[in-house]
Amino acid sequence: MASKKTILMVCLNVNKGVLSVEDVLDGDQVEGQGQNNLTISSSKLTQLNDMLSRVTCTSIIYHIKTSDIDINSQVSLSVNKGVLSVEDVLDGDQVEGQGQSNLTTSSSNLTHLNNMLSRVTYTSTIYHIKTSDLLHFTFEDHEVTFPITIRRQTVPVLYDPGNDVNSQVTIVTKTFLRYKELNVLIKSIWMFYPEIKIIIADDSLKPESITGKNIEHYIMAPTQGWFAGRNLAISQVTTKYFLWVDDDFVFLKGTLIESFVEIMEAVPELDILGGAVSGDQYYFKFKYEGDEEEGGCLTPARELILSFDSTEDGCFNVCLNVNKGVLSVEDVLDGDQVEGQGQNNLTISSSKLTQLNDMLSRVTYTSTIYHIKTSDLVYFHFEDHKAIFPIIIRRPSVPVLYDPGKDINSQVTIITKTFLRYKELNVLIQSIRKFYPKIKIIVADDSLKPEHVSENNIEHYIMPPAQGWFSGRNLAVSQVTTKYFLWVDDDFVFLNETRIESFVEIMEAVPELDVLGGEVSGDQFYFILEYDEGDESDGGCLRRIRGFHQPLPGYDGCFLVDGVINYFLARTDAVRRVGFDPFLKRVGHTEFFIDGIGKLMVASCKGLSVGHQTHRAQSKYDLYRNQGKREEQRKLAHHFFKNYLNYIKY
Repeated sequence: MASKKTILMVCLNVNKGVLSVEDVLDGDQVEGQGQNNLTISSSKLTQLNDMLSRVTCTSIIYHIKTSDIDINSQVSLSVNKGVLSVEDVLDGDQVEGQGQSNLTTSSSNLTHLNNMLSRVTYTSTIYHIKTSDLLHFTFEDHEVTFPITIRRQTVPVLYDPGNDVNSQVTIVTKTFLRYKELNVLIKSIWMFYPEIKIIIADDSLKPESITGKNIEHYIMAPTQGWFAGRNLAISQVTTKYFLWVDDDFVFLKGTLIESFVEIMEAVPELDILGGAVSGDQYYFKFKYEGDEEEGGCLTPARELILSFDSTEDGCFNVCLNVNKGVLSVEDVLDGDQVEGQGQNNLTISSSKLTQLNDMLSRVTYTSTIYHIKTSDLVYFHFEDHKAIFPIIIRRPSVPVLYDPGKDINSQVTIITKTFLRYKELNVLIQSIRKFYPKIKIIVADDSLKPEHVSENNIEHYIMPPAQGWFSGRNLAVSQVTTKYFLWVDDDFVFLNETRIESFVEIMEAVPELDVLGGEVSGDQFYFILEYDEGDESDGGCLRRIRGFHQPLPGYDGCFLVDGVINYFLARTDAVRRVGFDPFLKRVGHTEFFIDGIGKLMVASCKGLSVGHQTHRAQSKYDLYRNQGKREEQRKLAHHFFKNYLNYIKY
């Protein structure tokens, strides 16, 4: 009796393609050739395995990340503020528009096309410290637009971490007519912290002398006010932290500055940490809202704008999950299929893409943690597509606006720093008054024996002796209340062609500018700074070079640069954000612009002129003005640490 043959069968099926057995041979038993269901049969296992080795799958839908299917594909890219290139062009790369604003890449192979796209680079053709461009992407009938962020690299600004509370913290206060209370405060501080620095801003009508170890007493113009004093005091701090105290407080045994520092070091995202006064732990929160017409704004949640462009129906699911918040579909309607409402994992389903898109348009994100500036990631899943995109979490900030003013006197304050040069200072003031009799002048003075400087609309601030160049600059800027300030050295002189209005006209026309320099006695000094951040172990490299980035469009003789001469108009708020390092006492200029790299948009213009007085030899002034070898070494060491540099060349 003959034995019965065993028939071996394999069934294969797919969703998005078709299956075939290549090179079908005599004896191959195949059903469903070129369809999504394929059956192969044989009585021999070897023949079955041979057929399986010849099975192929061909996709019937498009996906840019699929396989090596031979097609004729093209991607077009275009930008506005830069040029596009494919790096390391290889034999076989089909590229048109290399180094231009419109770039086209072509290939008959999707893998090759994707490889070229991975080598596309963008280079900005304009100089700007903070702007953006839009890249327009076209592939077949698909179009996408996404942003490119353009940023000038900033230089690190580090603080010495200190080795004890005296090198980590400065105590600051403001006083007015309360010297008895102030002295009680100082003695109580000395009882527990005899080595800590104390800064006092004083706008009393008849200032009294306040002296003592590590006390810096700054005498303001009378009755300048509470916040003017706070601004002044903070402008002189050189430590990582400062402790604010009112002048009628008193330190107790339980007053431990170390406890503040411990928490601030453990939670580096904190900016301010409050305590309790006589057991009262007073605190509050702000509720800020409104609209564009009435003022204010409200952003309680972040909408996720998601959609799919298709008319096909089926069974569609979208899964979303986040880490720092919860997701919801607003205004859930009958028929909406939603799971995980108000949780960090949300699933929405529908048999119609139009309904799915409608639900996606109603998805909102709400942060479950309090933070003024952080982000979260949304993980998105649809069929076999996955995407991750960021959500920016921001506490809405309150606008801080400056009165635009109605004339030059209400738009600009002239500020200067003086030391032992009252003759030159008086010449400067008289020349200013000749052309601008009503403009406010602020003078920061750290002379050894201050002289009286008084005249209408002059504010004279007396600093501790020889506090230095940048301390005086910081103090003067801290007292400005106008939109702009004009910096002048104390030995300059205004000329017939000195027109502050010309500065303001350009700054108003180009609101992205923060600092605009002129020329002194015909010298339009300016420079650019080349900065390479290097690596974490070695630090960066910095070079000052005479030159400019590019001309300022629309203004002959004006150039975009990184640094200018000591005669410039600046936006008050922008310069305050950078500040002048009080460590620099004798020599300092470029250092301010180093700290401003990537933060300040700077330009220089020919024709914005001021004069320079004839130099007068002063031995005592020169003794302080000219830094010695030791001072120079300390200055360089400070910058190598503070800006994390390995090499610097002026």
